[in-house]
Amino acid sequence: MFSKSCEYGIRAVILICEKSRRNLILNVKEISAEANVPEQYLAKVLQQLSKQKVISSVKGPRGGFFMDEFQKGLTLIDLIKAIDGDSLFKDCSLGLKECNEKTPCPLHKYFKTIRTELREMLEFTTLEQLSKDLKKGKTKLKDIF
Repeated sequence: MFSKSCEYGIRAVILICEKSRRNLILNVKEISAEANVPEQYLAKVLQQLSKQKVISSVKGPRGGFFMDEFQKGLTLIDLIKAIDGDSLFKDCSLGLKECNEKTPCPLHKYFKTIRTELREMLEFTTLEQLSKDLKKGKTKLKDIF
């Protein structure tokens, strides 16, 4: 459903948010290990999120990434739009260029309902809510083998 960049960004930001609640700053290597995300790929995603002000960064040997109180209150839709834009809500589910109410694809009416519900969930779910579930052990960020 989400691009790989978006998947990795969501994992990383939930972790950063959780650690920021304890005033910790994480570097790319730590985030990569805890969120099970390739380090080089993650560095690019985090740089993009920092430029979009979804997360904050500190440079230097003790630098890394963190979130302030405003950023913790951002929603999943803010994060997704910062990485992937809003194509999830606009593009045709079958990849057609001309898909709309006037000229719908065979799946258009079905996806319209799903997208509406998904958008509502993403608009009302904050990053801090997700980080609290992680802290409580209700959720996980990597597969356990």
